[in-house]
Amino acid sequence: MQVVAYDDAGGAMAAARLWWMLRWLGHMEAAVLNGGWQRWQAGSLPVRTGVEKRPPRSFRARIRPELVVDTVDIEVARHDRGMRILDVRSAERYRGEDEPIDPVAGHIPGAISAPYLENLEADGSFLPPAALRARFLALLGETPAGRAVFYCGSGVTAAQSVLALAHAGLGEAKLYAGSWSEWITDPDRPVATW
Repeated sequence: MQVVAYDDAGGAMAAARLWWMLRWLGHMEAAVLNGGWQRWQAGSLPVRTGVEKRPPRSFRARIRPELVVDTVDIEVARHDRGMRILDVRSAERYRGEDEPIDPVAGHIPGAISAPYLENLEADGSFLPPAALRARFLALLGETPAGRAVFYCGSGVTAAQSVLALAHAGLGEAKLYAGSWSEWITDPDRPVATW
């Protein structure tokens, strides 16, 4: 069955993460409402209150391990010129100038700054596919989508960039679900700031 996820953050938060999780589990009929709840309401589209009821369905997961990486994979990717690691947090967090959430500031050495908010229009909807494609081609260079890894603070907003890349027609990237919050749990892992 088709699943359409939405949130009140233009799909940048929970909706994109749900989309990614469903695809990781092998449920390919997943989508995100572009622009989220705000755009739906701004368009005066129908809404109703109450609880919706649908008959339950069975789903058998077919996990797609190629869509997720862990710290070991990140360490390998850091040294592989054929891989690209993209940090989607704000540029200030990437540079280590501001860290409002985690106890350590900075980024994974070798990662490129690619703030997720730059995937969006002012109204919270995605940039047109052609604009997203140009953005990601500039960030990835010759690296194909399947060799790109996105991370953020905790793996939620990075899923939005994975979705944006797919929306651009470039394919499926990998998600470092543990992201920065996991990376910094081991003081022996390197941290870069600038």
